[in-house]
Amino acid sequence: MSTSNEEHSQAVDESPISPICPDTGRKISQNNHSMPRPNHSELVEKNILATFAPTPGNSAPQKELEKITLEGKPNDKILHRPNPEKLVKGGVLHEDLRTAEQAYEEAMEDEYAKREGGA
Repeated sequence: MSTSNEEHSQAVDESPISPICPDTGRKISQNNHSMPRPNHSELVEKNILATFAPTPGNSAPQKELEKITLEGKPNDKILHRPNPEKLVKGGVLHEDLRTAEQAYEEAMEDEYAKREGGA
């Protein structure tokens, strides 16, 4: 019986859960993975990061300026779009003799028929 108690005591791992000396291997590994990262100045030189870092007081006007510039982009694209007559002549659009109201009513009737299972 004494041999079974000795075997049992040898099988139990009594090493502390949190060792006193820290695991330096993990810290070295983290440092090695972060070494190839470029620093802030390199990212600014490559135009990856902006040179202007907005402070909380400056961020509101900056966001407002971005909003205004983004609002104008769709309008610029619409201005450069060809008119419908030119698209009909080019064969991109088909000439439709119906009014907009008639086309809308027909489209709505078709949509209702699809939803009801008629078409």
